[in-house]
Amino acid sequence: MTRIRLVVLVRRIALALLAGLATFHASAAGPPGASLVPPTTGKIPVAVLVTEYANLIDFAGPLTVFSSVIVKGRGNSRGVDAPEDDQYPFHVFLVGDSSGPVETGSGMAVVPRYDFDHAPVPRIVVVGAQRGSPRMKAWLQKAAADPRTEVIMSVCTGAFRLAGAGLLDGKPATTHHGYYDELAKSFPKVDVRRGLRFVRSDARIFTAGGLTSGIDLALHVVDLYFGEPVAQATADWMEYRSAEWKTGKAAR
Repeated sequence: MTRIRLVVLVRRIALALLAGLATFHASAAGPPGASLVPPTTGKIPVAVLVTEYANLIDFAGPLTVFSSVIVKGRGNSRGVDAPEDDQYPFHVFLVGDSSGPVETGSGMAVVPRYDFDHAPVPRIVVVGAQRGSPRMKAWLQKAAADPRTEVIMSVCTGAFRLAGAGLLDGKPATTHHGYYDELAKSFPKVDVRRGLRFVRSDARIFTAGGLTSGIDLALHVVDLYFGEPVAQATADWMEYRSAEWKTGKAAR
């Protein structure tokens, strides 16, 4: 092979590699991460944060997903069904500034079970669109620093609450499509990804687009803990027909 042909061949290979990397970057939903390991017994605590004007579907969607998961035979090495309550692996609770009523954006009030000072240590944290508060920001920073917290997920403009706590600096993230520019302007250290259903920002932090995309992200988290068949069974039970939780790609 002549030197000229060799140079041409090397250049073509380099261009092909660059094209492949560009395609990967365009379709990827953030850095990959290992699956999550569930406990063999006991519940996985899920803290759903609600402050003033919390968007109802942003937190009710993931709450319904985690509350609907059933894992038969859990905790029994012989595969015999565990007691019914043990088959529901997630324990979901609301956390707010106080244990008094919180007005949602839908005009309905909800009552958190715990305030930020008395909430159990969560393994999963759900943050939908809401006003937020200084106490919530401090609690998020504390949860992010605790190795027992395995997932912190935002839905819709809940990404602004994570960014405000410094949890998205230097990381990819997404939000509701109507707020891409505002997120990028307000938090220039965040790598805003557009057109994705959800993004895995790092090993523990996830951000979803608007509203129903929180359901997809919650199903994706169930998949990471218990596998696709369990997540699919949960989606089927909810009669949720979208399969975007398997890919994270937006349907727009």
